[in-house]
Amino acid sequence: MNLRNKQNLTAPLAEKNPTILTKHGDVRIDDYYWMKLSDEQKMAEKPDEHTSKVVAYLEAENKYREDMTSHLEGFQETLFEEIKGRIKQDDASVPYRSNGYFYITRYETGQEYPIYSRKKDNLENPEEILLNVNELAKPYSYYNISTRKVSVDNKILAYGEDTVSRRQYTLKFKNLETGEMYDDKIENTTGTAIWANDNKTVFYTRKDEALRSYKIYKHRLGTEESTDIEVFHETDDTYNAFVFKTKSDKYIVIGSWATLSQEFYTLPADTPDNDLTLFQKRENNLEYNIAHFGDKWYIRTNKDGARNFKVMTTTEKATPKENWTDLIHHRDDVFIEGLDLFTDYMVINERVEGISKMRIRSWGGEDHYIDFGEDAYNSSPGVNMESDTEVLRVGFTSMTTPSTVYDYNMKSRKLEMKKQQVVVGDFDPKDYESERLMIEARDGTKVPVSIVYKKGYKKDGTQPLLLYAYGSYGYSIDPYFSSVRLSLLDRGFGYAIAHIRGGQELGRDWYENGKFLKKMNTFNDFIDVGQYLVDQKYAAKNQLYAMGGSAGGMLMGGIANMRPDLWNGIVAAVPFVDVVTTMLDDTIPLTTGEYDEWGNPNDEIYYRYMKSYSPIDNVEAKGYPSILITTGYHDSQVQYWEPAKWIAKLRDLKTDNNPLMMYCNMDTGHGGASGRFQKYKEVAMEYAYLLDLAGKV
Repeated sequence: MNLRNKQNLTAPLAEKNPTILTKHGDVRIDDYYWMKLSDEQKMAEKPDEHTSKVVAYLEAENKYREDMTSHLEGFQETLFEEIKGRIKQDDASVPYRSNGYFYITRYETGQEYPIYSRKKDNLENPEEILLNVNELAKPYSYYNISTRKVSVDNKILAYGEDTVSRRQYTLKFKNLETGEMYDDKIENTTGTAIWANDNKTVFYTRKDEALRSYKIYKHRLGTEESTDIEVFHETDDTYNAFVFKTKSDKYIVIGSWATLSQEFYTLPADTPDNDLTLFQKRENNLEYNIAHFGDKWYIRTNKDGARNFKVMTTTEKATPKENWTDLIHHRDDVFIEGLDLFTDYMVINERVEGISKMRIRSWGGEDHYIDFGEDAYNSSPGVNMESDTEVLRVGFTSMTTPSTVYDYNMKSRKLEMKKQQVVVGDFDPKDYESERLMIEARDGTKVPVSIVYKKGYKKDGTQPLLLYAYGSYGYSIDPYFSSVRLSLLDRGFGYAIAHIRGGQELGRDWYENGKFLKKMNTFNDFIDVGQYLVDQKYAAKNQLYAMGGSAGGMLMGGIANMRPDLWNGIVAAVPFVDVVTTMLDDTIPLTTGEYDEWGNPNDEIYYRYMKSYSPIDNVEAKGYPSILITTGYHDSQVQYWEPAKWIAKLRDLKTDNNPLMMYCNMDTGHGGASGRFQKYKEVAMEYAYLLDLAGKV
């Protein structure tokens, strides 16, 4: 028994209730527009008739998937236990030091959530529990704690709590001396509270009805939320507001971010009632970030046409751009991703030929790269809260090397391993191999691809292979290790990451050539990589699979329409598939801030181009591969109705008998289930689906 033998089961048939959508003289018919619910309808204690109808449809889809995969229940549980069994249950992070304390995140055997603790001065001192999230989560089906911030005097903890999975956090405050909770509660925030140096004042960000971060408030501990003072209001709905504190602890910084433009204001952390000072006013296509050290500001910016960014400096008193001077010049072949500042060193995160590297530069001008001893890998800065140190905390991983935490002495240039991810069981990295390929796309562009498989994998056109990509927002998917992935590799799958355009792996141009009116490159790159892997016999012709989530889910919808014959199965997680309709609705979270990524469809040029690849708008009466779609009822980023409408239209028009299923988690949002292990139940479901299609069950 397998999925393809269950054609006797009747799939849900969504009611058609045509809605006419007209723009630029173009008419689209949306038969399933009725599936959209407001937040008020979803959260109401007693659902109205419309809500009940939508929920009934989602539950019917869930029931159909359960029936279709009933023969996989035991195997899916085996996979879940296998994945869970590789994870060290009584685990702990490498402690990091901040303001006289060592902070630790640890897990206890059998527990789903972390315990946050600290130790004063040294690691031999008694542990102080900050939060035991296992206890806090007990009343809820979903529970998540946001960033935790401790006051400068180390006495008060501020943290955010989300019990719905909408990424709307309630700020709470805990007295770390007595263990008591303060009465202060602040609703509908991003979950981060930034402390001024008086240990009484916090700054936080509030969200609007579309869940855009748009206002910064100042709260005085012990006062009512209603008395909080609004200090910044971002009125442009294409920008998002945020607040942070400089590593030097000298400034509170309020920022406003759009994809192609930023603006910052500063405020001395010692005097939180002062007025804000504008750093540099926003300008179209001027991007910059700021960091403070000593008596200077350090700016990562694309000013003066620095497409791959450069580093500039200026004094504390002269912050407008005409005062900025070059410190690290722009290079066409090196993309600067970020920087960190220390007493004797600057650390620059660079991307060279698609590989993330860490460059150490002394203030005297000498520099070098950290040598990790591998060619294809991902390195990233760890938690480095203190500046007066020669030791840099850094993370490292590759397709075959588990996540590793190092302390790197920037003076002696020596790496000290502090911890490597433990893979429980008989795992040996020498049993696996990885490759880095450069595959030529149809326009001659060479696309990097990272592949991993177990030794003995035959590149003779007989093996199954899963191809993954994202390809949007300039977000780079680096070669990384996954103990979860071993459940596929050990059963004969190859796994490949296509570093396609739309990401930023090869610099800013790589991103620019995969967005706006060049978005089709993203789809073409993925398809061409897939075709190459089949042609070169990395994958069997009928055993190539694809996976992507969110904007990567849009990629899945696109490649299903464009080359349905290439894939034996597709996993589309929380897929952004109703692109045109969503981008025309500015009441939906994230929409207005997305114009700099996809274009604004109120402009006919972008509308027409967007419609040419929007997955829902291009579903046709033809054969499609098998597809498994996942979504969350409370998803605030890609609303559940997009995948629900997509599967309804696919089922209505497709001419094949390939399995088409959707799983809607009725308790969660964009990130899926909370808890350390529960999220792997959905992974086990996806893997069971793929392995069943591949005949590996």
